[in-house]
Amino acid sequence: MPTVAEVAFNGVDKIYGEDVLAVQDLTLDVADGEFLVLVGPSGCGKTTALRMVAGLEEISRGTISIGGQVVNRLSSKDRDVAMVFQNYALYPHLNVGENIAFGLRLRKTPKAVIEERVAWAANLLDLTPYLNRKPKELSGGQRQRVAMGRAIVRHPQVFLMDEPLSNLDAKLRVQMRSEISKLQHSLGTTTIYVTHDQVEAMTMGDRVAVMSQGELQQVAVPQELYDRPGNLFVAAFIGTPPMNLLEGQVVSENGSTSVVVGQERIPLTAAVLAAYPGVRAYDGRSVVVGIRPDMLHPASEGPGLPTVKARVELVEALGSESMAYFHVDARAVQSEGVTPEDAVVDTEGAGVTGAPNLVASFPPHVALKVGEDVALAVDVSGLHVFDPETGAPLR
Repeated sequence: MPTVAEVAFNGVDKIYGEDVLAVQDLTLDVADGEFLVLVGPSGCGKTTALRMVAGLEEISRGTISIGGQVVNRLSSKDRDVAMVFQNYALYPHLNVGENIAFGLRLRKTPKAVIEERVAWAANLLDLTPYLNRKPKELSGGQRQRVAMGRAIVRHPQVFLMDEPLSNLDAKLRVQMRSEISKLQHSLGTTTIYVTHDQVEAMTMGDRVAVMSQGELQQVAVPQELYDRPGNLFVAAFIGTPPMNLLEGQVVSENGSTSVVVGQERIPLTAAVLAAYPGVRAYDGRSVVVGIRPDMLHPASEGPGLPTVKARVELVEALGSESMAYFHVDARAVQSEGVTPEDAVVDTEGAGVTGAPNLVASFPPHVALKVGEDVALAVDVSGLHVFDPETGAPLR
C-alpha cells in the first residue's frame, strides 16, 4: 500500500514579476489520507498552489511541508508526489501498459516490480483488456484512467490532480467523479484536487477549500460550506443554483426583528436570530439577505410563511425539478470575485423592471406562466444575513 503524508502550507505567497500576487498568505493543512479539493473561479490561484506543492512553481514566501519535511528547495522528482493533468499527458507511441510503467522505468525500478504494479493498477482501474492499445484507441475516460494508473503505480505520498475531468463530457465526468473518489478512499493516499466546478468539489472532497483572488476564503466539509458560508463570496459561489443575495434593511419593532426586502417585510425567527445574533445591532441599517433557491415556495405550498411579490421571467423545466427566475422589487448583490458565468444573476440589470434577480427551484408540477405575478413563500429557517461592506456573516 502507498504511504501517506500530510501537506502543510504555511503563509505561502506566489508573486509573478514585481507585483502580480497569484497566491497570498495561504495557510492550510491537509491531513494524512485526506481528499482535499481546492475550488474557485478561473485565476483564483488554486492551480498555482498545486504546482507549488509539485515543485513546478517556486514559492515566493512561506513554506510547504510534506510529511513534516519542508520541500521548498527540493526538486520535483524528490518530493514523492504524483500529478495528474487535465490533458492526460500520455505518450502516443507507447501502449497503455508502457504509459503506466513509464515513471517506474525512469526510476530504474526492477522489471518484476514494474510488471506487478502495472498489473495491479490495470486491474484496479479496469484497464487489463486495454494494456496493448495505444492512447488514440481509447475513450476519454479510459485515457484518464491510464493517467491515474501512471500516478498510482509509483505509490507516492501525495496525489495532485489538476482539473483531470475538464476534458470529458458531462455524463463521463459524473462517472469518473465516483471512480476517482472510490479509488482515493481505497488507496488512502493524501490527495489535493483542483477544480473550478463547485459541484465536483462538493461531491468529491472530504473537505473543500474555496479560493478567490489568490486568498483562501473558507475551508470546511461540503455541507458546512453550504449551510454556513463564511462570507458573501462563498455564499454566492457554493450551490447550484447559487444563493440569492438581495439588499435589505433591518427593522426592529415591539421586540421583534425583520428584514425589509424591497417593499416586503420578512420577520426573523428566534432560530435565525440565534444563528445571526449580529443582526440586532444593524437596526435601521442595510444588510445582504441570502436565500437558497430551495427555500422559496409557491405561497399555496408554504402556508404561514412570509411572502414576497414576484413576476415570473423565465422557467426552465428540467424533468425532476423546474428552475424559475423572477423579478422582485429589490436589488440583487453580486459578491466581488464571482464572475457573471459563476452567478445566476447578472446584477447590472438588478433592480430594473423585467430583469430576473431571484431564482427558485420548484417541483415539476408547479405551473408558472412567464409574465404573471405570483406570491413566493420564504422559508425563513434557511435565511442568511451578511454585512454589505465586509461580506462577513452577522453571527
